[in-house]
Amino acid sequence: MPQPRTLFEKIWDDHVILVNEAGETLLYVGRALLHDSANHAFDQLRQEGRPVRRPGQLLASPDHYVPTLGRARGIANPEYRQQVEALEASSRAAGITHFGLLDPRQGILQVVAPEQGMSLPGLVICGGDSHTGTNGALGCLAFGIGTSEVAHVLATQTIWLRKPKSMRVRVEGRRGFGVAAKDVILALIAKVSAAGGVGHVVEYAGSVVRAMSMEERLTVCNMSIEFGARTGTVAPDETTFRYVEGRPFAPKGAQWEKALRDWRALPSDPDARFDREVALEGGEIAPMVTWGTNPETAVPITARVPDPAGEPDPGKRADMERALKYMALQPGTALAGLPIDRVFIGSCTNSRIEDLRAAADVAGRGKARVSAWVVPGSGLVKRQAEAEGLDRVFRAAGFEWREPSCSACTGSIDSIGPGERCASTINRNFEDRMGRGGRVHLVSPAMAAAAALAGALTDVRTLGENR
Repeated sequence: MPQPRTLFEKIWDDHVILVNEAGETLLYVGRALLHDSANHAFDQLRQEGRPVRRPGQLLASPDHYVPTLGRARGIANPEYRQQVEALEASSRAAGITHFGLLDPRQGILQVVAPEQGMSLPGLVICGGDSHTGTNGALGCLAFGIGTSEVAHVLATQTIWLRKPKSMRVRVEGRRGFGVAAKDVILALIAKVSAAGGVGHVVEYAGSVVRAMSMEERLTVCNMSIEFGARTGTVAPDETTFRYVEGRPFAPKGAQWEKALRDWRALPSDPDARFDREVALEGGEIAPMVTWGTNPETAVPITARVPDPAGEPDPGKRADMERALKYMALQPGTALAGLPIDRVFIGSCTNSRIEDLRAAADVAGRGKARVSAWVVPGSGLVKRQAEAEGLDRVFRAAGFEWREPSCSACTGSIDSIGPGERCASTINRNFEDRMGRGGRVHLVSPAMAAAAALAGALTDVRTLGENR
């Protein structure tokens, strides 16, 4: 009998070309995703006189340096403008599909690739963005790589890797009212720590994950990087297939039927062994918020800021003290009711149509008391939201409706000011992440919208009770 295998092992085995004496594996790459940072890789290829090996397997879309206002006027910052223009020139010269600044399909690469059907079950997918692992929600092996590795992929359509370990995270039961996919992944990171997944490929499983929509699964896999995992995956199922079918780059006709047969064989075998298992009870997860400067500092919105004095580990205690100083918080402070200055809804974590619907449902119940931005993940998401009237809901509530971009998530093209406290749907609350001196509290889209209406961190479940 063949040895039972995990989803990860099946994809890995299907893409192995060779293993060298050092134990490194050369894998075939099915797709490569390129954004503004890919220009150094193109430069390296030109210096070495190498062509792009398989341009038809690549997708490029600028996202980090794309403005969210006045796009028709171009990019004012000359350095950012050069990056975006260079990506377009290099992509067109190589014959790579490229969604330019005014293309209605342009957007955040980790939103665009799934919605275009470039990300498919069973593939190995690489990208120069650390959150390329988002695409693993479709049942593929997707991960971020460095600039020199991007150049290697462009030239060879292969990548050298050491085989990671495997981890399965089971989330069983049912989510409670007001609990989003963002809360599930934040609860996991709080449980296993920001380094809990180092060296592992994670497979998310259990009844809570199976019940998630594809967009919710994309949110969960997106933040696998925030607890140190190489990437996250979800076994493909009927939810996956419904999402993929009919998308521009998805298989068609007889190829679709063949693909379905192959994809249905991908889920982990019942007796497959994982190097590590983690379990969460879905019914115990509450709407979450971070208080510190890494995603591990997530707690229920009903909690209070912890006291470093109660931490026995001196290193962790020092980290907590530094985080509290940066965030200007005192131990024992209630998080619900903590005043904020800004709200940001967007990023590759939470800028898809379901995210915007959830935020608009809350925004429609009042008026924003602080500056609040909504940045759709792609031009197609923006168009659909406008067709559904979500933009009108946001505007009526005093939110700004902007163009697709990574925006303030990277603190480059947009940012928050020093000392400003922001309820944000991004994936990282590091020091200076959204702007030098900016203080970031990670929340779900509905929680962010609730914070905008209250002008403070708020338990979105209380809004539902009063509706």
